[in-house]
Amino acid sequence: MSAMTARLRRLSPPHARRIALAAQGFADPPPKGAANASHFRRVLRRVGLLQIDSVNALVRSHYLPVFSRLGPYDRQRLDDYAYSDRKLFEYWGHAASLIPVEQYPLFRHRMVGSEWVHRMRDIAAEHSRYVNGVLDEVRQRGPLTVSDLDDPRRRRGTWWSWGMGKFALEWHFARGAVTIAGRRGFTRLYDVPERVIPRQHFEADAPEEDEALRRLLLLSAQSHGIGTAHDLADYYRLPITRSRVVLDELAASGALDRLEVAGWKDPAYLNPGARHPHRIDARALLSPFDSLIWDRDRTERLFGFRYRIEIYVPQKDRVYGYYVLPFLLGDELVARVDLKSDRKAGRLLVCASHSEPDQDRDHVAAELAPQLESMARWLGLDGVAVERRGDLAPALSRLFG
Repeated sequence: MSAMTARLRRLSPPHARRIALAAQGFADPPPKGAANASHFRRVLRRVGLLQIDSVNALVRSHYLPVFSRLGPYDRQRLDDYAYSDRKLFEYWGHAASLIPVEQYPLFRHRMVGSEWVHRMRDIAAEHSRYVNGVLDEVRQRGPLTVSDLDDPRRRRGTWWSWGMGKFALEWHFARGAVTIAGRRGFTRLYDVPERVIPRQHFEADAPEEDEALRRLLLLSAQSHGIGTAHDLADYYRLPITRSRVVLDELAASGALDRLEVAGWKDPAYLNPGARHPHRIDARALLSPFDSLIWDRDRTERLFGFRYRIEIYVPQKDRVYGYYVLPFLLGDELVARVDLKSDRKAGRLLVCASHSEPDQDRDHVAAELAPQLESMARWLGLDGVAVERRGDLAPALSRLFG
């Protein structure tokens, strides 16, 4: 147990919150100039992975956590860092994710034995001749999209309403026989991993499943700073029962510190190397898929902020909006804004804006407005337009005329 933890067997919620924010990169200084590979590396060292999502109402979600931590940056540079420089690879991490490529061996066990692989196996076996032929085609002609296949078989739905071509490529992707070489727009380009994953990582020995689980839990603890067993297991979607056993072993060995956080029902595990800042002075708009808040229960424990994604809720039943970003001010989540890129009009559209209870709305609006302006410029939009929906809208509207 670390000396600090020996003095702090029970943490206050604000203390735990600051630890979590520092672990996620919100205590780091912003770049003095244009963000570059070293800044991307720092962000990925903090967050561990970037979740990918197809919704494009604002911007593709994996770009947003980097913006939240670095400010405006060249998105093409991040694409190059991931796909041209081969610093990241795509696989199932928390969900579909961009992950530092040096962690590729930690996911080999998942490519063999994950539930996803098992669920697809029977369909793959039933159509083995076609499925194996798709892999041969990728070997010979890759990288390929589904549309590039000689016979994409679009009309025959098999899985998630996929055609057989899409299914075959995703089956090979899930089991590690192909990987993602890049994107054409947002469409995946599939290729064999030996042409994509740098040799030292592709040929590295894959740890046994128990060791991979241990190492992934340590990475999760690094990105959390502090969290419960459920928090740490969910980060990489690890089995909770086995994770509890491993976490207790890590605590017994001193690799993690076990303690309590006031108001939390379950014990917490603290990364001994976590920072304990006395103050967090952050201002950031957070993607619905940002790793700080993707565990909704943890978000409520840390911030007293109840957050749900309403993308799939019928419009008439939505409370806050379609693509709602929480606003982090200092160490609190103080508001939420439903944002859309109105590309035709060249405006960042604030479809709705709501403050949290007991917040000074004029103060929140004054802090939020520069972040909206910065985001609009980053997205190549000419300005911000505020619709009068939500209790924060009047104060925000006054700042944008």
